[in-house]
Amino acid sequence: QVQLVESGGGVVQPGGALRLACQLSGPIFSIDDMGWYRQAPGKQRELVATITSYGSTTYADSVKGRFTISRDYAKNTVYLEMNSLKSEDTAVYYCNAERVRTMVGSIRDYWGQGTQVTVSS
Repeated sequence: QVQLVESGGGVVQPGGALRLACQLSGPIFSIDDMGWYRQAPGKQRELVATITSYGSTTYADSVKGRFTISRDYAKNTVYLEMNSLKSEDTAVYYCNAERVRTMVGSIRDYWGQGTQVTVSS
């Protein structure tokens, strides 16, 4: 059984930094893209950053230069390093893993339960 666990959210002052982590465990054979999305109150969920199985990355314009996504392929873990945080970064952040193939042949996408990031003075 594949499980996805997120960690690292919290409260930080403007200009501060946080690091999110998302790890998948279980009988995993491979994972295609992994990424982070966020949803602020009253807004739709939006893409923050993604990283492919080859290491190519994409970022939302609003976080370019401030956030860095990385991946530990051996640990099936994706990270989001967030620097120079702004109040508008406040949201619930969700981890996503696309096309997770298991040892028994199943393929599906997984979403995390979400972790709250609050940027406030």
